[in-house]
Amino acid sequence: MREICLDTETTGLDPRSGHKIIEIAAIEMIDKIKTGKVFHSYVNPRREVPREAFNIHGISTEFLKDKPVFDRVADEFLEFIKDAKLVIHNAAFDIKFLNYELQLLGKPILSNKIADSLLIARTKFPGSPASLDALCKRFNLDLSKRTKHGALLDTELLCDVYVELMGGLQSGFGFDAAAKEKKLNVAAEKLNQEQVRKTLPKRNYPLSAEDLELHKEFILKNFKSNFWDYS
Repeated sequence: MREICLDTETTGLDPRSGHKIIEIAAIEMIDKIKTGKVFHSYVNPRREVPREAFNIHGISTEFLKDKPVFDRVADEFLEFIKDAKLVIHNAAFDIKFLNYELQLLGKPILSNKIADSLLIARTKFPGSPASLDALCKRFNLDLSKRTKHGALLDTELLCDVYVELMGGLQSGFGFDAAAKEKKLNVAAEKLNQEQVRKTLPKRNYPLSAEDLELHKEFILKNFKSNFWDYS
């Protein structure tokens, strides 16, 4: 199975507030093994990188000035991922930014299947920390190079974390491993749907006096015809 581990860095939290992608990294895996094929690009956001964002990933406005804009890397990125399953930690964040940029270019939004390692971890280890750092520590993965967030390094770590979440390389063969992976993904998707429901606004549509009167007439008419009309 072809899967792509993916991560982005951005200037902020919400593209609708003018924030942009500044780095994209994607690493190919076949049957949970890295193939060596990598897509990686910094992206000129055509805006300033806020100090708060720079403190997280260390990518400056000056560094990005000579990098390609998203328009120039979009087709190469889409060709790389094609229809592979995307493995993303906190997928809603990255997909939100990618789809926003694609829509600005008039391109279709991503329709790939997605495995969210954050939701899988919360399903497998309920109540435990589920950040990428926490999962690397749980699985004894080397974090010494991760002094700041960076899409390429984080994607490398994500690949290793995802393999461990799915039971390790030794379990990557056979029906039992596939069934276990499917069960975890289904549970993670259920958790995702529950979280979405919690964030939906309350639907409050009060009835007007006219609506109440029509409803009352309907009830009285049907009650009389169904239970009292013996003629």
